[in-house]
Amino acid sequence: MSMQNKNLADLSAAGVSVWLDDLSRERLRTGNLADLVATRSVVGVTTNPTIFAGALAKGDAYDEQLRELAGLGADVDEAVRVLTTDDVREGCDVLRSIWEATDGKDGRVSIEVDPRLAHDTEKTVAQALELWKIIARPNVLIKIPATEAGVPAIARTLAEGVSVNVTLIFSVERHRAVMDAFLNGLERAKEAGHNLSMIASVASFFVSRVDSEVDQRLEVIGTPEAMGLRGKAAIANARLAYGAYEEVFQVGARWQALAEAGAKPQRPLWASTGVKNPAYPDTMYVTELVALNTVNTMPEKTMDAVAHHGVIAGDTVSDTSAVAQGVFDALHAVGIDLTDVFRTLENEGVEKFETSWGELAETVRGQLDGASAR
Repeated sequence: MSMQNKNLADLSAAGVSVWLDDLSRERLRTGNLADLVATRSVVGVTTNPTIFAGALAKGDAYDEQLRELAGLGADVDEAVRVLTTDDVREGCDVLRSIWEATDGKDGRVSIEVDPRLAHDTEKTVAQALELWKIIARPNVLIKIPATEAGVPAIARTLAEGVSVNVTLIFSVERHRAVMDAFLNGLERAKEAGHNLSMIASVASFFVSRVDSEVDQRLEVIGTPEAMGLRGKAAIANARLAYGAYEEVFQVGARWQALAEAGAKPQRPLWASTGVKNPAYPDTMYVTELVALNTVNTMPEKTMDAVAHHGVIAGDTVSDTSAVAQGVFDALHAVGIDLTDVFRTLENEGVEKFETSWGELAETVRGQLDGASAR
């Protein structure tokens, strides 16, 4: 009989939903995802174009379906859509019992709109609604980036009763705009007669990339004060984001009216939690971000590290806003322009996903061509 890993079970008991930041047909077909549910407290899955590009590029799990699609004359975009939505639908089915047991809070699988649409509100909304209909599972989340064009798309998609994972959030300022879009979307959904209790949302706040960018700038400055701040920006940023979340969802009058109508809060989700600097503890973006009503989506390597040696010591986020603001003040004092940091990271985030989408398309194109030739 399988047993849950104690460290990850402790994390879950502390109020953090453990989600896996990965999905592939191999994971689905071998039962690996179901295994992680049974032994690693996994209650959700996130995907992105990079993850799908990696899944398609290795192994032969997609070969048969690619041959069928080639025989039907499918183009690259159509093939990508079919392959990815089929995986997400199957993932939703694996996690359906968790969705039911948690009253829709967890048991979620996310799929991202085409990142090439990140700066086009109308097309983002159209594709979000299309993906929702294609997958046709109540526990799917449609990922929309928190770009300037994405924020109104988030509100409009939620207003249609569609559950949304807001991705690529780097700054507290943008997080506040996202929470406002969430409230706006639910208010419109309520007016339209949608059941608010069925609409879910998470706000994916990216963590490790903040340290990577800020540390690089601190090393250029090179003073002892600057060097002493390395590895502190990302956790401080996430803790400030949680403070903003508490303001909106614990004391906000606007939220209270929606909660009374059955709405569930938009939870902060810690994304990009794999540690990129080997000098830092490999579990730091998990153990330092433990708080009620949050999600941590981890690559399997990070999940394994937490399972092996992660120390879960209860809430490490609540009442830390003042200290976190002190870190930001110190970063500003040594010459770090955080506004520029966040703008740079958002632009790079969109570009990276566009690149991965291109790689995914090229992989599929090559496999379609190969299947057609056979």
